[in-house]
Amino acid sequence: MKIRAAVLHELGLPRPYGDSKPLKIETLDLDPPGEGEVLVKIHAAGLCHSDLSVIDGNRPRPMPMALGHEAAGEVLELGHGVDDVEIGDHVVFVFVPSCGHCKPCASGRPALCEPAAVTNGAGTLVSGDRRLCLDGTPINHHLGVSAFADHAVVSRRSFVKIDNDIPYEIAALFGCAVITGVGAVVNTSKVHPGSTVAVIGLGGIGLNTLLGARLAGARQIVAIDMREDKLEFARQLGATDTFIASDENCVAAVKEATGGGVDYSFEMAGSAKALELAWNITGRGGETVSAGLPHPDQRLSIPPVQLVAEERTLRGSYLGSCVPVRDIPNFVQLYRSGQLPVDRLMTETVRLDDINEAFERLAGGETVRTVMIP
Repeated sequence: MKIRAAVLHELGLPRPYGDSKPLKIETLDLDPPGEGEVLVKIHAAGLCHSDLSVIDGNRPRPMPMALGHEAAGEVLELGHGVDDVEIGDHVVFVFVPSCGHCKPCASGRPALCEPAAVTNGAGTLVSGDRRLCLDGTPINHHLGVSAFADHAVVSRRSFVKIDNDIPYEIAALFGCAVITGVGAVVNTSKVHPGSTVAVIGLGGIGLNTLLGARLAGARQIVAIDMREDKLEFARQLGATDTFIASDENCVAAVKEATGGGVDYSFEMAGSAKALELAWNITGRGGETVSAGLPHPDQRLSIPPVQLVAEERTLRGSYLGSCVPVRDIPNFVQLYRSGQLPVDRLMTETVRLDDINEAFERLAGGETVRTVMIP
């Protein structure tokens, strides 16, 4: 079948993206689903910094590639061997299609699935195949999803079924922003009630981290960003203290406000400099967590003696250390109950044809979560 999709042909085109238009809206050939695969009609897809980091070259991927990984849609066709979902079911995509059999999967850590890391890096589906083509040239899949399109063929392992009454534009957020941000708090760090928490970088994932800290019962939530409007929004969502990251006295001010540093510090900006800040505001015995994805060439320098003498922890969090089939339905129910108001994070909706301008606003820090409606 013919579909329309946003295809990246070249990494690192200059801003403003409204002028350079790194994403070309192409008419592609989409093959029918193979064994263990499903055809899904895309109804909503979130614009994430993980997409932006491919566009700007910070996360190199094989080109050309149809981008998009955070989305929700409706099942239209089942490939051979798929018998646990039905046509008409609503689904949220997951950008790590865990195999269930490798060592990380078997130990309950599907976000670290080894075969998925290989196929995601290669730009294929789980099968190793590509279902997209432009004038006879294969097009790579972004993280097994390629959701900036009106339809996608994906592995059955690349989505979780949800209730059909959740609006698609809200459901899409659970595929990355929610599970990454909230998951970092409740799964990676297991923040306990009464803790002090800091969040550096108040984009979609960072603000979900803030919501996760509220959900976990943190008594003090410190929000740090470069933009005052983001700090104001963080205060509306429950931040107790806010600081400008570029302030030369930021570390000292946070330590004073928190009595020596926070118990948990979450870096969600995708910058080694932000991670250094997160480390420096973490208190004795505390934990510093990074879910950002800086350029692979960036490096972090910390005094190793602090790890021992202060019993400090530095750790990463990918996909919020989530088990998607467990956590996405749980987080959706928390949204239903009002305990996880992720709908407040959606800044705007755009059409597929306006996606480059929307990424320019994201790159400029003007939006939290933009959702593309095909």
